[in-house]
Amino acid sequence: MAKNAKLITGSIAGHLVNQTAPLIVGVAAIMSIGIIDAYFVGRLGATELAAMSFIFPVSTALSCLGVGVMAGTSSVVSRALGAGKDDRASQCASLGIALGLLTGIAVAVLLALFHDQLFGLMRAEGEMLRLIGLYMLPFALGFPLLLTVSGINGVLRAQGAARRSTVVSLSFAIANWVLDPILIDGAFGFAGFGIAGAAYATIGGWVLGVIVGFVMLQKGQIPFALSSLLHADWVHGIRDVLRVAVPAALTNSINPVGLAVMTTFLAHEGEAAVGGFGVGGRLQMFAVVPLLGLSGSIGAIVGQNWGAKRYDRARLAMLQAGGFCLLYGLLAGGLLYFGRGWFAGIFSEDAATVDAAMRYLEIAVWGYWAYGLFIMGNGAFNAIDQASTALMLSLARVALVMVPFALILQGAWGADAVYGGELLANLAGGAVSMAIAWWIFSHRRMDRAEPQAA
Repeated sequence: MAKNAKLITGSIAGHLVNQTAPLIVGVAAIMSIGIIDAYFVGRLGATELAAMSFIFPVSTALSCLGVGVMAGTSSVVSRALGAGKDDRASQCASLGIALGLLTGIAVAVLLALFHDQLFGLMRAEGEMLRLIGLYMLPFALGFPLLLTVSGINGVLRAQGAARRSTVVSLSFAIANWVLDPILIDGAFGFAGFGIAGAAYATIGGWVLGVIVGFVMLQKGQIPFALSSLLHADWVHGIRDVLRVAVPAALTNSINPVGLAVMTTFLAHEGEAAVGGFGVGGRLQMFAVVPLLGLSGSIGAIVGQNWGAKRYDRARLAMLQAGGFCLLYGLLAGGLLYFGRGWFAGIFSEDAATVDAAMRYLEIAVWGYWAYGLFIMGNGAFNAIDQASTALMLSLARVALVMVPFALILQGAWGADAVYGGELLANLAGGAVSMAIAWWIFSHRRMDRAEPQAA
């Protein structure tokens, strides 16, 4: 009997709500950190803000490693819990956290030694490179803490402890909000560290996140224990985590790369087109937060039921989650479409930029529901040890649909080709993802079980 797998019985709809709602708060909190950093660093001057613009894609790519560690740990632990293998779940949980720490240390050493060379390749030089170095050195040294937090959150999510995972995320987000103005600008007679203060604030948040995370773990079903590491099968355990973690990390890095390529295409259309695309992207970022929360919660529900061989419940979770993606995605898209002028005006006063943002919102928002299906499907694939499927779908969505469409039609359609490329990629990605999910879940034997509330 899988006594610690609380998601294999009870209402699927109830589990979806209870697991997703807290994660929406957590996702919004984490996304706010970059905005808060940019606001306070921007007050230092244009050069400092430009340095943060160089840093942002690198830090975003590095955060994908954390997503991979979290997804890999959650996948292995949730399936072990569902199968009633509590000892294996405990060992894999400890291994996932240890893997995050060790990976973070390796990345920290490389980043500390070679950050100048990395940003030099990105054409940063002179004062810009010096400012980047002031930020990146402390950021690199604190990076192992981020991956440790990711491992902890993976364990919490695997056991269905979404509220505790959100507490961890909120703790380091709030710490960052509080520390940013103090460490960047200074306060109470303290001069502040300038751009380096943003890195110190981030590290302070990670420290608090690790502390709160371990407290949350010790209150849960799978407390962290060094004895689990001593008795664990390191080779097989880490292999199983990495089998999901590596593709998941790559999967999450593909979309930012694709959007960077699309931004390059738009540069040929002028500064207003690039600015409008950026405004639209920021609006999309906020609009899809509930969908991102759902993609984070579906893994534990599907993973535990998959491990328990209750494939009917796993399929029902996918159907109900898909219904939410459709309804919410269309509602959010419609809201942005009909209010596009007002929303675009919040971010810019330049008429050309506002017009470009409005045009983006006329086209791209109708694919948000399909994007929700796509990322929800990726979360489910990771949970059932099909991370390579999620990776291939993400790569195909960008490399075979989004980029070629924009490249081929930009000469005739201009910026509309870029916006249309994003729309088509979301529609195709969502459709193919759900088709594959339906095939996988329908070809598993539906175990008989007592009727469960939906």
